[in-house]
Amino acid sequence: MAHLNSIGAGMFTDMSIASPATDLTSAQIAAMTTEALFVAAFAAEIPAVSGVEAAGTFIRVQNIREFPAMGIPANIVNVPRFGARTSSQVQGQADAPTTEITLNYVASDWAKGAAAVQVLGNMVGDGIVRAFRFTILNNAPAAFGSKAAELGTVPNTEFYFLGKVEALVYNPQLTDANQATLTVSMLSELYGGFTV
Repeated sequence: MAHLNSIGAGMFTDMSIASPATDLTSAQIAAMTTEALFVAAFAAEIPAVSGVEAAGTFIRVQNIREFPAMGIPANIVNVPRFGARTSSQVQGQADAPTTEITLNYVASDWAKGAAAVQVLGNMVGDGIVRAFRFTILNNAPAAFGSKAAELGTVPNTEFYFLGKVEALVYNPQLTDANQATLTVSMLSELYGGFTV
């Protein structure tokens, strides 16, 4: 398939986290700059609960209520000039952004457990650098693996980055679905947009 080529709601937009059997080494993290390496990390989906991690496996973050804006913001600082009607602009310090995703909270998806159990819950705050995939989708694909027969069945645009699952903050609701905010730190450039 190709990139999205028409206006539409991204109702099937997806955030996935690579979940290999062994954590990335510093050399693997430094080398993770190409589309091919990221695609290999998202070959086979496993369940967020009781999934068995292996090379090329990933977990989808389910029940997403709202995505933030994705991308690298401009690092421009306005500098006032005395007596002038406008400010000057200078390039500021580049900071890696954090991404906060609002979820409809399902406690069983985020509980912590033993190895190979409650995989998604164990990622929160563990300090491990992982590969993340953000995929914009207007239609449901056959499956979410980065293969032509899966994501490639519908127009899609993928972005990749390295980051950590930093925190999960719970927000109980009395009149709506219980919610949580998942905070992900972005530790690399945003690679993309690619398509399958």
